[in-house]
Amino acid sequence: MPLRSRPLKFRLLASVALAALLALPVAACKTTGDDTTGSIGADATPRSEAEWRQSLEASGARYRANPDDPAAAMAYARGLRATDQRAQAVAVLEQASIRNPTNMPLLGAYGRALAESGDLNQALEVLGRAHTPDNPDWRVLNAQGAVLDQLGRHPEAQRHYSSALKIVPDEPSVLSNLGLSYLLMKDLPRAEVTLRRALAQPNADPKVRQNLALVVGLRGRFDDAEKIAREGLSDAEASANVGYLRQMLAQQKDWKKTGAKPFVPQPNPGG
Repeated sequence: MPLRSRPLKFRLLASVALAALLALPVAACKTTGDDTTGSIGADATPRSEAEWRQSLEASGARYRANPDDPAAAMAYARGLRATDQRAQAVAVLEQASIRNPTNMPLLGAYGRALAESGDLNQALEVLGRAHTPDNPDWRVLNAQGAVLDQLGRHPEAQRHYSSALKIVPDEPSVLSNLGLSYLLMKDLPRAEVTLRRALAQPNADPKVRQNLALVVGLRGRFDDAEKIAREGLSDAEASANVGYLRQMLAQQKDWKKTGAKPFVPQPNPGG
């Protein structure tokens, strides 16, 4: 199946926001909304697009009733982002942050929304105000690392991930981003070790397995890569996942011939 016709809801490699190196914004929290990089809001997490839209109606009503409430703004923005209304989510969080300039969770949500929309430099500035050196937030550190990776500042990004891991050792969302950071630097051995460590955690996102399969394939171990790509999926999803993996690896040969930069997943700043 061509990439452009593959549904966004498939939990496959295509859903990891594969993009030209540093060319597109980071992956969105579109359909599940339960990424471990930090989601905002007190509501139970919706699981489908229909549930997201139903939740959006309720959170929108709460926000319109009290736009000065940071929690209401964050819940509404989260629903907007999940339904691909990213610009409106940024606008909601921008106004909320103007009304609540010292609310750090709100600033963190605003910074992540900016990163998701591709406004990386402003995202980095806002995220820098979302915690303090004496009281660091691992979710913000993780988001800052993801933005720095998008800007090509990989050593700085890795220092942020390392700082986050000092607070939450073995947190899979941080390890996943760190592994992708090594991939962006073409350090495939360290990328594989790190992604395997992330996958070993009980709450690892399925995308970690997909990214690990890609790295193992890029290292030339195609049978191992296909085995990794199949695990934990239905027969239909496994076949599609492996097919896409083969397509990616076949394209890698062309990239080596032409000198074009490869397509890789980008670190995720979180929901």
